[in-house]
Amino acid sequence: MTATTNRQQSIHAAVAQSDATDSEALKQLIDLGLALSSERNHARLLERILLGAKHLTNADGGTLYLLSDNRLQFRLIYNDSLQIALNGGEECAASFPSLPLQHADGSPNHDNLATYVALTGQSVTIADAHGDSSFDFSGIRAFDARTGYRSKSLLAVPLKNNKNEVLGVLQLINARPSPALSGSTECIAFNDEILPLINALASQAAIALDNQRLLQEQRDLFDAFITMMAQAIDAKSPYTGGHCQRVPVLTEMLAQAACDETEGPLAAFSLTPEQWYELRVAGGLHDVGKVTTPVHILDKATKLEKLHDRIHEVKTRLEILRRDAEIACLKAQLAGTPCQLAEDERDARLAELTSISAFLTKANIGGEFMADADIGRLHQIADESWSFEETQRPLLEDEELDNLSIRRGTLNAADRKIVNDHIVHTIRMLETLPFPKHLRNVAEIAGGHHEKMDGTGYPKGLKRHEMSWLARMMGIADIFEALTACDRPYKAPKTLSESIGIMVEMKRTGHIDPDLFDLFLRSGIYRRYADRFLEPYQIDEVDIAASLA
Repeated sequence: MTATTNRQQSIHAAVAQSDATDSEALKQLIDLGLALSSERNHARLLERILLGAKHLTNADGGTLYLLSDNRLQFRLIYNDSLQIALNGGEECAASFPSLPLQHADGSPNHDNLATYVALTGQSVTIADAHGDSSFDFSGIRAFDARTGYRSKSLLAVPLKNNKNEVLGVLQLINARPSPALSGSTECIAFNDEILPLINALASQAAIALDNQRLLQEQRDLFDAFITMMAQAIDAKSPYTGGHCQRVPVLTEMLAQAACDETEGPLAAFSLTPEQWYELRVAGGLHDVGKVTTPVHILDKATKLEKLHDRIHEVKTRLEILRRDAEIACLKAQLAGTPCQLAEDERDARLAELTSISAFLTKANIGGEFMADADIGRLHQIADESWSFEETQRPLLEDEELDNLSIRRGTLNAADRKIVNDHIVHTIRMLETLPFPKHLRNVAEIAGGHHEKMDGTGYPKGLKRHEMSWLARMMGIADIFEALTACDRPYKAPKTLSESIGIMVEMKRTGHIDPDLFDLFLRSGIYRRYADRFLEPYQIDEVDIAASLA
């Protein structure tokens, strides 16, 4: 009776111990599942998967393979006894080459345990690798011979996502008795009862990996879309190529300098990885609205240019006036006017027309400020007339006169509005996109680079305190890039000293942020950018002390 009672007590104790062990394993699985679903870092996710499986099975070692290009690539190898912890890289690739899923003749590679599991999607347990002939374990035996290790029990589990696609293989080696049941460190076979838990873990791991892969693919697609849009805008005009690439670079240089500040108004400024990405997206899309700007305005190199430069039409009219002067000379001579007198009058008229042509050619360029006297002369020239089909017409049409009278640059008021409206279209286009929460400020950052600190900018007339630091940084980057760019047809590129001199005045008049511009100078960003993007002749000495003063 006593023996029976003791035996029953032992059975109850074993069952209780087993239930506790099962409960602990289930809790570990749940905790691992929660951890896997929340992990965003790819390397840490792989590590959690392998170490979690090792802990759940009390395995001495483990290997994680991921499927890529029809091969199993070693990504992680851990072994407690040998104190090995390899996380991919060249060292791992040299010691553990990838495993092809097919032989050279195209037949499936069922020789290797890991490739067999990947091809069939079935879990496999091996009690003793050295005594098993089911698979080619020559690699394991060579490893053991090289390290003195004794590989015995193996468990290989496929990582299958919810589409039943195999993403990789989890391979565990040398199960050990559970510390809760025994203090022994001997190697035992993997218990069949643990298989459902490991398979469940492998499934959770595969789904986590798949979700992470899908998120990365979406991000890669979005990044490629941004790059494509920036390249398309730059390619739209041969004169602004590279602008959408250079402005983000310069903005990020200024943002990094702000992050490095330890005192002053920017001492507390910092960016999270998500905010850095948000800035890159905004930089790539800051001029996306230019897709709506007509090319003949975007590329307007002269005041009279539309689809072509109409100065040639004006010069054709001048040639007709030259012809008329020649004809008038001949008619006067036939009418009895002394030849010399008629020729002198003709030559004087031809000289006048040559002077007019030269003046209009220069006025059409738009590179210098046009004085009041030049505007007056334009109106006098416009009063000239020429004859076509017996009709007298003005030498300059009203629209041509208006364009040639542009004081600075090549754009008239209507052209300028169309160009300025690109930022309106940029904001409108970006605000229609369903950006996720971590990109919610893209439109504000990208849409503020033409605002001024005193509220006189466009399109919203924002003041300094109404703009983020990043939007103000992009404004400085956009201005400096435009001043120093070598690819604008309507102006010569300015030197460093000229550009900074202009921006010092813009700082003084409240157009750009003074703290950021001072940082732009103090940190030497202007020079690093110049060394990378400017022509050597543009890089001259800048009196930074005077500029800061």
